[in-house]
Amino acid sequence: MTQQSTEPQTVADDAGEGSRQPAGRSWLDRYFHISDRGSSIPRELRGGITTFMAMCYILLLNPVILGSVQDVKHHTLAQPALVTATAFGAALCTLLMGFIGKVPLALAAGLNVSAALTTQVVPNMTWPQAMGMCVMYGVVICLLVVTGLREMVMNAIPLPLKHAITMGIGMFVALIGLVKAGFVAPGKGTPVTLGLTGELSGWPVLFFCFTLLLIFVLQARKVPGAILIGIVAGTVVSIAATKFGGLTDKDWGGAPPALHGSAVSMPDFGLFGHVQFGGWDKVGALSVGMIVFTLVLAGFFDAMATIIGVGTEAKLADDKGRMPGLSKALFVDGAGGAIGGLTGASGQTVFIESASGVGEGARTGLSSVVTGLFFAACLFFTPLTQLVPAQVAAAALVVIGSMMMSAAAHVDWSDRSVSIPVFLTVGLMPFTYQITTGVGAGVIAYTAIKAAQGKWREIGPFMWVLTGIFLVYFSLHPIEQWLGVK
Repeated sequence: MTQQSTEPQTVADDAGEGSRQPAGRSWLDRYFHISDRGSSIPRELRGGITTFMAMCYILLLNPVILGSVQDVKHHTLAQPALVTATAFGAALCTLLMGFIGKVPLALAAGLNVSAALTTQVVPNMTWPQAMGMCVMYGVVICLLVVTGLREMVMNAIPLPLKHAITMGIGMFVALIGLVKAGFVAPGKGTPVTLGLTGELSGWPVLFFCFTLLLIFVLQARKVPGAILIGIVAGTVVSIAATKFGGLTDKDWGGAPPALHGSAVSMPDFGLFGHVQFGGWDKVGALSVGMIVFTLVLAGFFDAMATIIGVGTEAKLADDKGRMPGLSKALFVDGAGGAIGGLTGASGQTVFIESASGVGEGARTGLSSVVTGLFFAACLFFTPLTQLVPAQVAAAALVVIGSMMMSAAAHVDWSDRSVSIPVFLTVGLMPFTYQITTGVGAGVIAYTAIKAAQGKWREIGPFMWVLTGIFLVYFSLHPIEQWLGVK
């Protein structure tokens, strides 16, 4: 039996050799299917800029994470080279996603991958070997895409869980925004609290509140470009208050919205190509396998959840949650792991901040091209990214989180076999600060409940496989102890 494509087709996709496109369409429109997806070039440009502004913090955060840890030979990575590697990796992968995947998804160094490198990999090997691990996990994911396994896994996930993933990411994104803004923080005697001391303190968090409220008001009045307008307005107010209100670096936590020196800087490609394979004798083959398995899990399911969430928010998914051009987007995301290792920035993955551009109307790869070009410009204008305060950009994350919660309307909350897995998926993402944990808990609960009800056929073979993988994932630490890895 011939397998038919599961991807919804657009007018441009359907057009045969003798078909004629509507007159007056530009080559940009035809290539990216802008009109076919109900968008416009101005909306794509606005969405691309908004996505960049929402995720440009990675240019500062990733170098801090990677540059603060010594490898097994006591070597550290230089900050200028890390900034260049982060910008270059994000630019290249996002441009590839735009031109090849043709979807509004931006990529940059995955903080989950960077965190895994610094906590699990680098203490046991050199930085070039660690980057080699990134290349290996990227190649593994690409093989899963080429064989069709990754897309089959994504399509095998039941639609209620896909909606749950969208909502869970929304809650997770909102929490990230609240934490970055200083609106919530670890409390004394409580897991979290308001501000740092149980109350809001400092001017930056007020600029966050101003930006957040402004965006909500503009959205309620259906003003186009509400998120971008809010970010720009919040940045202008922050700069003016700093200049004329006497705010100091201490008030901003050492990162005021201001230029330090020249706005132009030359890129430092000192880390490019510093990759090493082998030399893992002291680590052991089993440990290497476990490390690659952990990186694959993080890169695979975090990206899968993000693509599902952003694709659904962009209304690119069909009634079964499947997206056009999914296989190409998945391949670019997998290749991002290898590209990140080669550039020295750690594995690149799809960023949930892409949803901010989608919230501004982005529906095609043109917005990703715009985002990628801005990252490329940062190779020479990195200091300009310091103008947007982290607190102002964080407001956009909270807004996007609220928008993604609309998927709750598609869940049958009266069916406990559905509502329980959905609840676990949505709740555990923000509560554990891990997307993969939420997905895993939802998958296991869905399979267990359906099996207990005797509805074996509704589960599907790939859900059983996913359940087994996530059972291993949650049991990884005792398994490693049992095998003598730790």
